[in-house]
Amino acid sequence: MRPICLIILAMLWLPQHRAFSATDHGYLTELIEKSRQLKLSERQEWLKLGHYVPNLIAPGVHSLVDSAPFYNAPDGKSNPQAELEATLASFYSDITESNTQQNPQCAFVARYAWLNEQLHFDPQRLPRQDCKRYQQWHAALNPNSLTLIFASAYINSPSSMYGHPLIRVDAKDQNEQTRLLAYAITFAANTDESNGLAFAVNGLFGGYPGVFSNMPYYLKVREYSALENRDLWEYQLNLNAEEIDRVLRHAWELGTNHFQYFFFDENCSYHLLGLLQVARPELDMTSEFRWWAIPADTVGAIARQPNMVKQVVFRPANATVLRHRLRQLSEAERDLVKGLSIKRIAIDDPTLNKLPANRLAAVLETSQDYLSYQRALGKSDVTDLAGLTHELLTARSRIDIAAQTPDIPTPKTRPDHGHGSSRITMGAGRRNEQAFQELKVRATYHDIMDAEDGYARGAQVESFSLALRHYDSGTTRVEKFTPVSILSLVPRDKFFQPMSWKIAAGWQRVRAANSDEPLAFALDGGIGKTWSNEQDTALWYALLDGSSRHSHALEKGYALGAGASMGGLFDLTPRWRMHGYLRNIQYLLGQRDAAQILGLEQRLTLSTNTAVRLDVVHQRELKRSDNTGLLSILFYF
Repeated sequence: MRPICLIILAMLWLPQHRAFSATDHGYLTELIEKSRQLKLSERQEWLKLGHYVPNLIAPGVHSLVDSAPFYNAPDGKSNPQAELEATLASFYSDITESNTQQNPQCAFVARYAWLNEQLHFDPQRLPRQDCKRYQQWHAALNPNSLTLIFASAYINSPSSMYGHPLIRVDAKDQNEQTRLLAYAITFAANTDESNGLAFAVNGLFGGYPGVFSNMPYYLKVREYSALENRDLWEYQLNLNAEEIDRVLRHAWELGTNHFQYFFFDENCSYHLLGLLQVARPELDMTSEFRWWAIPADTVGAIARQPNMVKQVVFRPANATVLRHRLRQLSEAERDLVKGLSIKRIAIDDPTLNKLPANRLAAVLETSQDYLSYQRALGKSDVTDLAGLTHELLTARSRIDIAAQTPDIPTPKTRPDHGHGSSRITMGAGRRNEQAFQELKVRATYHDIMDAEDGYARGAQVESFSLALRHYDSGTTRVEKFTPVSILSLVPRDKFFQPMSWKIAAGWQRVRAANSDEPLAFALDGGIGKTWSNEQDTALWYALLDGSSRHSHALEKGYALGAGASMGGLFDLTPRWRMHGYLRNIQYLLGQRDAAQILGLEQRLTLSTNTAVRLDVVHQRELKRSDNTGLLSILFYF
């Protein structure tokens, strides 16, 4: 199609939402011809600005942006060349900027800047618009640097159980004391959904629009560090002024345009990578995450880029600081902290006055921190929380000694340095008298037997785990397929009282009266408590369980039951973990049974991404017992 025809087509499309001044058709034709000669629509810079990705099957590309206003050409979503030429035509619009509309040169400020760099617009033939709204926004940010913030995993929220990244815009006059006043750019599903299960289901199937937004950074810190008690990692990016402006121009250009939000792939992590990679033409950080994008993996993709990260800083959450303070106290001192926080002990109690000044200061400060932690969660053991806080502060002010704030050690492993979130397991074993080989593949992310470096302790989130077995008798079968398995084992003490819980859904082999071992749909859940030892090298848990099995081979087609499970995880060395467990379920509806399972798992870490594992299981169903042993090697990637 000749350029003049394309211009006419673009103008027929654009006046629906753009007004046009007199267009210099000759100059526009020159710009289009030059863009074709330079093959600008094939350049990575243009493809990144349009968020174009290759089609999975058919040739060509398509954009991930799902908002019609993002495109200037009718087929701009799948035709980068048409979109480029229509964008050039749109720059002649005479729309006057207001609170409700922008001139295309301002709405597409990143495209304009890049096309101007390549085509060197003549301001006499293509007048430049004054983009006051963008300039005011940019001036308010006063950017000097960008920092990628990674909030550690928060298992009690489906949207954050893998962690969450955002970008902080650090101002030129910002220092350590004022960094909370910076602005943050984040991407999230645009929904008010409060039901975690509904969010997870809709997020899996693209049921929400995902949008970029910018907000004061202190609001996110309050949400992450105070309310959800998530540690923060700061990856300070090594970008120059022009690279920073490219990112910010593109963030402005994306504006209120939305993407279809998918929990596993087109999520916050993926689209923040897409935003950051416009900084440098050579960056390609999204192509390896077309199937799933785990936040820690995407942070690793950024950290691996040459000359991209200049410094990494750890910011502990309020709960992390409080737990470390409590560990520095003796058991008697912790009792005093608890007594003060619930007003069981008065400020003038003689026991307090017997303490040395530094220990009394530590007790009072820890008590204040605990009250602040409770206040952030909206909880309190006393009716007059403000009054008690004032009493503690007054008592502390009378002690002429420096603050007893402990140094919080930085974890030895950063989130991006932990094991890979995907895993392949190959093993050989024996079940009763039959030998077998097993291949197991897990898409994501971590289980309680994996090495915890870089991950949340006691947390398990596994997605799309498939186990295949081949028995020497010649039988090959799917042993288990689990789309989702979540387990949260958070220890309790006198200060922290979380509940432990689990849920898993998938297909697994079960005993049936009229069939050997059908593949049945299984849904299991439980809730209970977990405890830890003083050295934090062991966890014990006890859960009340519910269980259901569904298969036409079962009596009445199903089995429903309840019971309990208990177990303990022991870190015998930093590389060697042992997990012993016992589970008993009484199936009282459908196929009746008293099922028990007794197991011992051991994992020995060989390197960050390799380990060996030994599993021994005794299982009893329908009065038949099975004994299984399996030795495996695990590869993470």
